[in-house]
Amino acid sequence: MALREEIDRRRTFAIISHPDAGKTTLTEKLLLFGGAIHVAGAVKSNKIKRGATSDFMEIERQRGISVATSVMGFDYKGTKINILDTPGHEDFAEDTYRTLTAVDSVIIVIDGAKGVETQTRKLMEVCRMRKTPVMVFINKMDRPSKDPFDLLDEVESELKIRVRPLAFPVSNGPTFKGVYNLYENNLSLFLTENRQTADGETIDITLDDARLDDYISPFTARLKEDLELVEGVYDTFERDAYLRGELAPVFFGSAINNFGVRELLDCFIKIAPSPRPSTTEQREVDPYEEKLTGFVFKIHANMDPNHRDRIAFLKICSGTFERNKPYLHVRSGKNMKFSSPTAFMAEKKSIVDEAFPGDIVGLHDTGNFKIGDTFTEGEKLRFTGIPSFSPELFRYIENASPEKFKQLSKGIDQLMDEGVAQLFTSRLNGRKIIGTVGALQFEVIQYRLEHEYNAMCKYEPIQIHKACWIESDNAEQLADFMKRKHANMAIDKHGRDVFLADTSYGLSLAQEKFPDIRFHFTSEF
Repeated sequence: MALREEIDRRRTFAIISHPDAGKTTLTEKLLLFGGAIHVAGAVKSNKIKRGATSDFMEIERQRGISVATSVMGFDYKGTKINILDTPGHEDFAEDTYRTLTAVDSVIIVIDGAKGVETQTRKLMEVCRMRKTPVMVFINKMDRPSKDPFDLLDEVESELKIRVRPLAFPVSNGPTFKGVYNLYENNLSLFLTENRQTADGETIDITLDDARLDDYISPFTARLKEDLELVEGVYDTFERDAYLRGELAPVFFGSAINNFGVRELLDCFIKIAPSPRPSTTEQREVDPYEEKLTGFVFKIHANMDPNHRDRIAFLKICSGTFERNKPYLHVRSGKNMKFSSPTAFMAEKKSIVDEAFPGDIVGLHDTGNFKIGDTFTEGEKLRFTGIPSFSPELFRYIENASPEKFKQLSKGIDQLMDEGVAQLFTSRLNGRKIIGTVGALQFEVIQYRLEHEYNAMCKYEPIQIHKACWIESDNAEQLADFMKRKHANMAIDKHGRDVFLADTSYGLSLAQEKFPDIRFHFTSEF
C-alpha cells in the first residue's frame, strides 16, 4: 500500500476524562467492537478477576484507576486505529498533557449524572490551545442522568465549544432503551444480556418504521419531539468546523452496556482526521514527506518487570519507519538502528517491520532517550509543545534501606526519565528532592520502587512553593543571584539551574530584584 494510502487510513486519538467517567471502559468496548479483544474486562479491580486491557500496571489493578497512558492499535473496517488511553486522575495530568501532543483528535468522556467536571475543563483548555478536534461521549445513560439537553448546554458553556448531537438517548436510567443515531438516521438496539462481548444482535430501525413502538414504547413520541428539537436548535454538522476544533459532535450511550459505542466508532472513522502536520522549531513537518521524522513523547520503565526493560514511545510524524534502518538521534548526534521496534496492545507487544505517520512505535531504551527527543533521517529538527510543568508538591527522598542504595538510585533515575515526577539535587546539601504535580504520585513512586526495583524509600517534608528554571544573558547578575540564593538553588536531572522558591512572596521579590533573570515555569524554553 502506498505511503499516502497508509497515512489516510490512520486515526490516532486520545480518550480523556475526569476520573470515573468510564474512559477505560469505553476504551475496552472500542477494542471489543474493533475485534482487538473478545471479552471486555472491567476496571474495578476488586470486583472482576480480569483487569482492563489498558490498565496493566500492578498498582492500577489494585486501585482500579489508570496511572499511565497506554497505547493500543487495531484495524477496523480498513481503518488503522491507535487509541491512547490516558489517566483521568489530576495527579497524573502531566502524562495526559504530553500524550495530547502525540494525537490528531480527542474523545472526551463525560458522566451523564455528574456532567462536566474540573479535570475535563483543564484538558479541554489544552485541546483548545492546540486546536485539536474534539468529540464528546456522554456515558452512563443506563443510570439516572441529567436531561440530555441540559447536558448539551453544559458542555457548550463549560467547555466553550459549539456542540452538535449525532446520537440521542431514548430515556435514561432503568428505562434506558438505546440510542438514536442522527448521523445514520436509525435506531440501534443492542439485544443481548451478555455485555462483555460485541456479538449481540442489533436492530436498525428508522423513525417511520411501524415496529418502532414495539421496541421503545412508551418513549416513541418523546423521542420524535426531542429529535425535532435537536434539528431546530442545533446547526447541521459541519466536518470542517469539527476539524478546526470549533464544533464538538456529541454521542450518548452506556459503555458498560455497549450502547452507543458502535455508533461512536463508525462515525469516528468517517469524520476524524488522519495524521496532521507537526510543528518543529525549524519548520512545519508534513506527514506525507518521504523522509522519517518522529519524537519521543513518553518513556515507560518496566513494562515487563521480569526484564527491567524501558520503552520509549515514538510518534511517527512523517515518512516510513523501518526496522534495522539507521536514524539520527538529534540530541546526541548519533545514528541508531532498532532491531526490535514494537507495536502495542497495552502491555502486549509485537515486533513491527515498518510503521507510518500516526503510529506509535516502542523503542527499547537502555537510558539513551528522554522525553522530547527527535529522530530523523539526518535533518536537525526539534519538535515543540512537549511540556514539563513546574511541580506543585515537594519532598526530600531518602533511602530507607542502606544496603539497597544502588537499586534506589537506579529506580529513581529511571522513573524520573518517564516524566512522572522531577528530581532536583540541592546545591546546599546535595539532598535529593522529588517534585510532583499531585500527591498520589509520591505513593506511586514509593510503590514502584519497592515492587519493581526492590528498593525502599521514605519521604521528609520540605517547604517549597515553586520550582523555576532560570536563565539570563546578564552573567554577572546571574552569578550574584546564584550566590545570594545558594540555599534555594538546585540542579535538575539534566544539569539545569533551578530556583526553589520557598514562598510566593520570595519568588515575586526575586523576580523584582533581578530583572535580567528569566524565570520559567515549564522546562520547555
